Amino acid sequence: MSSTAPSLSLPAARPRWLAWLRGNLFKSVWDALFTALALIFAGIVLWPVLTWAIQEARWEVLSANLNLLLRGRYPAEAAWRVWAVLSLIAVASGLSFATWGRKATTALAVIACLPLALALLPFLSLPARLALLLVSALTGASFFLGRLGPPAYMPQITTSFIVLLLPLGIVLLRGFGAAGGFAVAPTRLWGGLLLSVILAASGIVFSYPLGILLALGRRSKLPVLRLLCILYIEFIRGVPLISLLFMSVTMLQLFLPAGFPQIEGIIRVGVAITLFSAAYGAENLRGGLAAIPKGQYEATWALGLNQFQSMTFVILPQALKTIIPVTVSQFIFLFKDTTLVSLVGLLDLLGIARSVLSNPEWLGTHREIYFFIGAVFWILNYWFSFGSRKLERKLNAGQRNLTN
Repeated sequence: MSSTAPSLSLPAARPRWLAWLRGNLFKSVWDALFTALALIFAGIVLWPVLTWAIQEARWEVLSANLNLLLRGRYPAEAAWRVWAVLSLIAVASGLSFATWGRKATTALAVIACLPLALALLPFLSLPARLALLLVSALTGASFFLGRLGPPAYMPQITTSFIVLLLPLGIVLLRGFGAAGGFAVAPTRLWGGLLLSVILAASGIVFSYPLGILLALGRRSKLPVLRLLCILYIEFIRGVPLISLLFMSVTMLQLFLPAGFPQIEGIIRVGVAITLFSAAYGAENLRGGLAAIPKGQYEATWALGLNQFQSMTFVILPQALKTIIPVTVSQFIFLFKDTTLVSLVGLLDLLGIARSVLSNPEWLGTHREIYFFIGAVFWILNYWFSFGSRKLERKLNAGQRNLTN
């Protein structure tokens, strides 16, 4: 007489979202209680905001002044150049994910879908919606093209494209012809979000290598070089950014030879922002270099590497990886600090907002304007932090397997 053992069926797997809620919000009685209290508090705080946004807010102030907020007095006939630069940035993003973030498909999806979400805003024109759709499509297309490219050469191709992106974008925005589609658009007409992004991008790109040189110079064995770097870093870190902006606007021309062409205001402000950010970047890197164990230096000496090779190929990459979180935080603060340029005569996003609010037609719409500005800064800064977290996980920046 044969007997068969009863078959045991596996329990049905919970949906991922339900498992996440159970593990993060309702893991215990206390977690459930705090979650309920947080939801009640959020409802109490957000309900008046939603009521105002739906019933009372005058969102037509954004639709009427959107172009002014985004690009200032930049010529309308040259607005296609701004979209061309955004398209180049989209291509650079797609190539970067295809080259260095092949597994970061979620991050790529978020970045590619952001223009699609913006295209749904009710106060955008049809050409703007189509341009945003094109930006999103270029992000995805460049990612797939990067996947199809030769893996051995894609890092060099992507790096070269990113390095050339800023000067190419500046030339394209400014123009280089006397008439037609490439007529020069003077930088004094640049404003709004366009100016804020350009100042932040140029400050990040130029201050990063300068900060590395200053950090290495501070550790130099040459007394004069070390003293000069220390004096520069301590002086810049000891004064507020706004004072450097005023000094750059009023005194930068005095340090140049007689007869030197007059420097435009955006360049003066960009120089001040770059010098300010480089000093803080140098201190961040100095902390990263101090965190490298002495055994790493001794290992490079044992391999016969000279000081330049040791720093370039062994020490510096580890230090830069260690300071990724603080470096990204510095860049976020730099982007937010660009709002100070409105105090020295440049009409960035905050300066344009003030000019809009001074119009009698839009009196009393300060909440709508500042809500829009806050949302823009939050989205862009969250994109920074989101990308940095993905980079940290890829490089394991939070874990150090170094031995003394």
